[in-house]
Amino acid sequence: MNIDYLLKKEGISNIKELETSQIKIISKDLAIKLCLAFPEHDLDRQALYNSFCNLDMYIATMPKDSSGAKYIANTNSIYFNEDLDFASIPEVAMHECIHFIQEGRLNGKNAFVGLTSFTSGLALNEAAVQLMASEANMCNITEEKYYDITIRTISPDYYPLECTLVNQITYFTGTYPLYHSVLNSNDIFKNTFIAKFNKRIYNRITRQLDKLLNLEAELTCYINELGETENLNDVKELNSIISEQKQKISNLFFNIQNFIIRNCFSCEFNHINTMEDLKEIKHKLYTFKNIIGTTEGYNFYNNFYCDLMNALEQKKEEILKYGEISLFKQECTALTLVDQTKEKFNFVHIFIKKLKKLFRLNRGTINDYDN
Repeated sequence: MNIDYLLKKEGISNIKELETSQIKIISKDLAIKLCLAFPEHDLDRQALYNSFCNLDMYIATMPKDSSGAKYIANTNSIYFNEDLDFASIPEVAMHECIHFIQEGRLNGKNAFVGLTSFTSGLALNEAAVQLMASEANMCNITEEKYYDITIRTISPDYYPLECTLVNQITYFTGTYPLYHSVLNSNDIFKNTFIAKFNKRIYNRITRQLDKLLNLEAELTCYINELGETENLNDVKELNSIISEQKQKISNLFFNIQNFIIRNCFSCEFNHINTMEDLKEIKHKLYTFKNIIGTTEGYNFYNNFYCDLMNALEQKKEEILKYGEISLFKQECTALTLVDQTKEKFNFVHIFIKKLKKLFRLNRGTINDYDN
């Protein structure tokens, strides 16, 4: 695609190139923060610094609704809003530079970038990248309100609702598989989630997150259109559409949140085998209240909490009565032992046969040589 057309499409104009010294300062800041924030992912500080230094960086006039930075993979370039102070550029650049890392680590075989496939996962990837960016920038948790939804988030300015929901998912999986897939464009997170829950739940969440992102993009378009409209009838109509759109966003957010709560905790409940398992899920259920979104009249979490606590008490009585190891678990263990025994027997049998054959061959070769 023609670069001029691409920049025009993104609303980027009045472009001025940053000086090499400025690019080095930004690159150093980014590399240090990423390595300090994610030591478990074996990021190479010098390699990151060198890569970021090779990016073409520009100051430009950008749309008002932009994040302040835009990475364009086709041209290996990143653009910053001209209104930004230079000191704040590295923080704004973090999200886009993680996208740059994603692009750079593609091996040519993957059909996706980060967590995004051809059909879904864009919102999941954007939220995961933003969570990483916020952690690297050491952002504080703040309480915010969007569309009458109150949340506590480390990303108040970018993808706050999506980040809240993805944070709820990582409450069950941990962040390591998520961030590993972000950085390496693989299925580690997807497979981890499916192994713990199931594919249906994963697909439903990723599709609904994409739908939420699309609704917010549409809302932004309506708001921008309202800002340029002077006709009173059009203003009234657009205000009505905007109110409906905000309600759709709110409804979908809580639908996704409730789906996560109901399905993820139900799956965990079904895997309780010991008193320790039971104590752990009780603790997780209680502390989950700290990461949910709430609004006036929202009571799904409280109702679910009461229902599950009652079910946990019944489960506790079963464990006390019948013991911690279930019959099903014992049968599975026995079957596993039988399978392993068969595998060992087959391996030893094949190994002995090969040794005999090798011995016969070697003996024949020696005899031929001596003769």
